[in-house]
Amino acid sequence: MTARRTVQIVWIAALAALAILTILLQLDYMARRSPALAPAVPQFLRSQAQVPITKSALKANDTARALAEARLLVQRRPLPAENLSLLAIAQAKADQAPAAARTIQLAGQRGWREPLAQEAVLRLALEVGNQPEAARRYAALFLRESTPDPLLEELGRSVLGGSGKVGRDTLTEIVVGGERWHTIFLRRGPKVMPPAAFAAIAAESLRRGSAFDCGALAQSIKLLTQRDAGADAGAALASAAAARCPKLNRAAS
Repeated sequence: MTARRTVQIVWIAALAALAILTILLQLDYMARRSPALAPAVPQFLRSQAQVPITKSALKANDTARALAEARLLVQRRPLPAENLSLLAIAQAKADQAPAAARTIQLAGQRGWREPLAQEAVLRLALEVGNQPEAARRYAALFLRESTPDPLLEELGRSVLGGSGKVGRDTLTEIVVGGERWHTIFLRRGPKVMPPAAFAAIAAESLRRGSAFDCGALAQSIKLLTQRDAGADAGAALASAAAARCPKLNRAAS
């Protein structure tokens, strides 16, 4: 084999290797939006693909694997808050509560707009009995239109329902303290919060001077009644709103 032929073979092999590497890197990039592609990316090349790989392990409740994958994710991409949140969730599932708390604090410092970080902090706060913090994180998720209603319903039962008076009090402070809350609270709250909790928060907010729109209140009461016809949450809220919106109380009678 001549030297020229050898050079040609090496050149072709290098081009082929570069083409394969380019394809794999493209797969890694695409895996973030198409998680099914993630396993096709070799581990040593995973960057974006490591996120769905970690989420898959968490979803499967494979504690040891989830922790290993999350650590690898943060090792390779330590800056995104979402990656730290995934590590915190994996640590919590592995009964490493102190480590999870430290990690989630870092995630919070990196980016509180990250919804996964909000949810992770909320769940950790519930685990350690910090109801005010859980309520604040619930409020942040509630304000995001992209947060699924079923998730807010699930979390609302834990944060605001039953014996969650501290959570309800915290959310009341938030509603009373910000007029920008009024519209979304009256529109979305009756759909996702426990009916009795929503009625209690709205009633206390009214008592403390929140100037809710009467038309929006009427819609809230209607939604409450539709969700839980056997309960008196709607009637209780109409009664509490009587001073501001007298027609509501007459309509509920």
